Amino acid sequence: MLPTELRSMIRSGTHTTHTSGVCEDYVQTNLVILPKEYAFDFLLFTMRNQKSCPVIEVLEDGRFVSDYAKDSDIRTDLPLYHVYEHGRLVEKKQRVDDCWRDDFVSFLIGCSFTFESQLIKGGIPLRHIQENKNVAMYKTSIQTESAGVFKGETVVSMRPIPDSLVQQAADITSLFPEMHGSPLHIGDPAEIGIEDITRPDYGDFVGIKEGETPVFWACGVTPQAVALASKIPTMITHAPGHMFVTDWKNEEYLQK
Repeated sequence: MLPTELRSMIRSGTHTTHTSGVCEDYVQTNLVILPKEYAFDFLLFTMRNQKSCPVIEVLEDGRFVSDYAKDSDIRTDLPLYHVYEHGRLVEKKQRVDDCWRDDFVSFLIGCSFTFESQLIKGGIPLRHIQENKNVAMYKTSIQTESAGVFKGETVVSMRPIPDSLVQQAADITSLFPEMHGSPLHIGDPAEIGIEDITRPDYGDFVGIKEGETPVFWACGVTPQAVALASKIPTMITHAPGHMFVTDWKNEEYLQK
């Protein structure tokens, strides 16, 4: 499926689930939308926390078409959005054009779903894709570096990797620094404050079998944890696992 087809299906309400494993050769991004008065602080926050918030594109206030996706509309082209008010998740919506404001600035942030196709091509199995589930994501004890009103915990995504392939997975993902890059942590989840690996804060747990190691990457859901901690009046994000799929091919990204 081409990204243009997927975005059309999402916009019409035909595709309403996560985007893991979908349009696997194309770059996917997280989304953060917030009022212009908070945009500089958030941009500074992303610069100080590039591992979890690598910026791909910033759409100036009022803009909603991405340069990386022809005829796109970031108000309608993600399967599910989260709307926050004063640090509380108040609504989940399939489109946000009805609450759009001309002072909204949008940030497209790199997503680890982008490097998953390269992991698969490298012979590294990803069970959440095999089982058509969302990747498991966890809040950690790793604090982000604050900027203005923005502060909070780092969120990670976890994929169980066969022990013999862990280094290869780290090497492959290191080629994608704008998609969270190499792992943030490998091994014992308790070392980063995860008390129960079987109960992710977002997404689905797929088990860790004998001979596998849990590998953790920084995650673009981090801004949602920040939204809760910062309690700004209004903030819209993607729902975890429900990404914006661009027309930018992975191969083009690697060759840039």
